[in-house]
Amino acid sequence: MREFRLPDLGEGLTESEIVQWHVAEGDTVELNQIIADVETAKAVVELPSPYAGVVVRLHEAAGTVVDVGAPIVSFDVEAGPDLPTAPSAPDQAVSEEEAARDEPAPAKREPNLVGYGAAVEKGGRPQRRSRGLSAAGTPQPAAAALPAASPAAAAPSVAAGTAQHRERPRSTPPVRKLARDLGIPLDSLTGTGPGALITRADVLAALAGAPSSVAPTVVQDRPEALPSPTPPTQPGARETRTPIRGVRKHTAAAMVASAFTAPHATEFLTIDVTPTMELLAELKASRAFEGTRITPLTVVAKAVCIAIARNPSLNSSWDEPAQEIVQYADVNLGIAAATPRGLLVPNIKAAQALTLKGLAQALGSLTETARAGRTAPADLAGGTVSITNIGVFGIDAGTPILNPGEAAILAMGAVRSMPWEYRGEIALRSVMTLSLSFDHRLVDGEQGSRFLADVGTILRNPAMVLTMV
Repeated sequence: MREFRLPDLGEGLTESEIVQWHVAEGDTVELNQIIADVETAKAVVELPSPYAGVVVRLHEAAGTVVDVGAPIVSFDVEAGPDLPTAPSAPDQAVSEEEAARDEPAPAKREPNLVGYGAAVEKGGRPQRRSRGLSAAGTPQPAAAALPAASPAAAAPSVAAGTAQHRERPRSTPPVRKLARDLGIPLDSLTGTGPGALITRADVLAALAGAPSSVAPTVVQDRPEALPSPTPPTQPGARETRTPIRGVRKHTAAAMVASAFTAPHATEFLTIDVTPTMELLAELKASRAFEGTRITPLTVVAKAVCIAIARNPSLNSSWDEPAQEIVQYADVNLGIAAATPRGLLVPNIKAAQALTLKGLAQALGSLTETARAGRTAPADLAGGTVSITNIGVFGIDAGTPILNPGEAAILAMGAVRSMPWEYRGEIALRSVMTLSLSFDHRLVDGEQGSRFLADVGTILRNPAMVLTMV
């Protein structure tokens, strides 16, 4: 018998939802056969089988949110075809050095995809190698998991930590980095994850002043926040409650982190894009673009790539731990996509190297994949600057929030026919408003303004590209 535990799919997450099983109990499966679709906080990914054998038991039903490291399926390997099992892949969620400091190596680990993350043994929090002794020198039993919101549950752990040297709080490297970036000490938090693991949500809750995950102490010279009162509900009130998880949970955490770490500044520019609309009409009738869907977004994407070459500070990020500004050579252009699962921002790698037709094809493929819910995690990572097309909803302008880690995001509004000054007279023209939000730590007002003006110049007169490249 072999037990397959839910792996961390390379994103440093603590849980995933089983969307759909592709096998049933009693089915014979082959090595690397797709057995389930699993939804992380970013995308739906296919889960291959690490064994060849017979499915004995499915531990969780479809629609269930499962902690990383929890068993999801058991196999009878001997009953299956005579095929080798998959080799164990290295744990990418926690490095060997981090794991050696934080957790003892498990006696036996099953083959997995990219790592189990923070696996939790049954019965509570795993014991430390050299720290699991009481003051009398006797082994301590594993502490039972208690709700983090209960003050009575948090008190014993605090007292135990002061009885002798304090244990290092349990969390994953991405969460520790987030806490460092936000200036929140991990030892001030009570983890709500498996085995008291401190999660990203715990860190962001502490930043927002939420009392559920903050231990009784002072964080950043701020007294502990009092619990917010429960909103009154009338008997028989009509309401619908939806669990916060998946893409919505990830988006909320990312927006909170971005809003409270990057000082946003937003500028607006309204321009006459009639020449761009005329150019699009010509390209659609051209044989060179036959079968290619080309839209105003395509031209804006190309204009952004050209403008970034002239204003490279908008293609950078702020590395707080290293106290460095990282400037990127490639423009990994993120495109905000509204999908049935929520907002996703997949990006086109090295977009500056693509022609206008190549960008149009990449945008079409990116959008189609995102709406089908099949965007790969790699396509959602590594973005350097983003575009959001709010014009498709009939909106003229807004103040978009930066995608975390990026220096700028451009919102393009609706193209409207309206009276406009043209060659000294009033004429009916196609007009669009651009909204640029940028991280004021990385981008000064002059740099942001020059970038926005360059994009506007290209859209106002596409022939001006000849003077920019």
